[in-house]
Amino acid sequence: MAEKSAIISPIDDSIVAERTLAGDKEIHAVVKAAVAAQEDWRHVSVAERAVLCHRAVDALVADTDVISEEITRQIGRPIRSTPGELRGLEERARYMIDIAACALADIAVADQPGFTRFIRREPVGLALTIAPWNYPYLTAVNSIIPAIMAGNAVILKHSAQTLLCAERFAAAFARAGLPAGVFQYLHLSHDATVKLVKDDAINFVSFTGSVAGGEVMEHAAAGLFKGLALELGGNDPSYVRDDADLDNIMADLVDGAFFNSGQSCCGIERIYVDKKIYAPFVEQFLHSVNQYRLGDPLNPDTTLGPMVHRAAAARVRSKIEQALSQGAKAGIDSKCFAADRQDTPYLAPQVLLDVDHTMAVMQEEIFGPVVGIMQVDGDREAIELMNDSPYGLTASIWTRDEARARELGDQLRTGTVFMNRCDYLDPALAWVGVKKTGRGCALSILGYQQLTRPKSFHFKHSSS
Repeated sequence: MAEKSAIISPIDDSIVAERTLAGDKEIHAVVKAAVAAQEDWRHVSVAERAVLCHRAVDALVADTDVISEEITRQIGRPIRSTPGELRGLEERARYMIDIAACALADIAVADQPGFTRFIRREPVGLALTIAPWNYPYLTAVNSIIPAIMAGNAVILKHSAQTLLCAERFAAAFARAGLPAGVFQYLHLSHDATVKLVKDDAINFVSFTGSVAGGEVMEHAAAGLFKGLALELGGNDPSYVRDDADLDNIMADLVDGAFFNSGQSCCGIERIYVDKKIYAPFVEQFLHSVNQYRLGDPLNPDTTLGPMVHRAAAARVRSKIEQALSQGAKAGIDSKCFAADRQDTPYLAPQVLLDVDHTMAVMQEEIFGPVVGIMQVDGDREAIELMNDSPYGLTASIWTRDEARARELGDQLRTGTVFMNRCDYLDPALAWVGVKKTGRGCALSILGYQQLTRPKSFHFKHSSS
């Protein structure tokens, strides 16, 4: 009997959708169709590819209201916030489409009499995108659009929690008139996904997920000499210097920690504050957090929804309790959030004070609505603590002194350094991680490099 997968809504445990997982025969057919389609697609001009990809983006954006509600029902993000994901998708997709001609143009080298020489960027072939649930469109589009624009075919395997997003992508590309087989999706079990990664027809794999999941991908692809991009965990830090403008930065800092119930790979999980301003900072921060309204995410007044499922909330609760048992203090009284209930995905936001780096909340990716705040004795201590992490996706510095922020940024072991902002992907900038956060580069003109391979042309002219 075919295996099935059901999306259980964190809102009320209702079944959002149920799908049959693909078996070997269907997987083989999809891969075969993709390989055949890519042979023709690679010869389509970049300008023609751009027209079709823009049409696909148009189709997705046109369905913003319906898609937004689907996102909310699948993962629990408040309905007031979900349209922002489609706006972000549009920004990233259109940017990557528009720079494709430049990114994929032949690379000229210095003239040499009697020779023609240049480097051409060729598509790698068939790309497999494995996308997570927390930002189901934003994470997927990072690789899907540039892969297709580069002349590759794409197979999307989405999270079991957000299967409908894969179907939405397919419908949009079909409405745009993309040739059959260039973009396809498969609903797969974990074992089938690993098997597909190993398939010789797959030339590149883009995986976004946990460190444990990334290790599985590396083992699956080991010795197969195929491209593998990994965006994994994060435990992103912020440093608030003594010259920071607290009134103007507070909203962004709080949002960076608690948006999407803290279920963001680049969300702020630990904050270091100069001791000179620690007390007023904490007072303002706690006041802002207490303004959240936890509840039914389909209610437009709700500002904080449930976590994705009970197990995720239970794990975060245990990390909070562990920190409290080690001496941390709870800055938020969870009883002020009536919707917070044990054994449910509804979890009140929490701010932990008197934390240190012996606590898991300051070292691990907690991935929930909790942040630790620690006072520091200036820049040197802040940088040492920010770097004291197995992860390195983003780090933010909050200051009026841009020159000093540049100096400190050079000392941070991270993929992106922000000043006076956080939790944002600028498509013009490379999205990268260091240490256990993974490897590879998405977005920007550099994002096309992992989806293409260079081919050198070296022609000697015939003598006259």
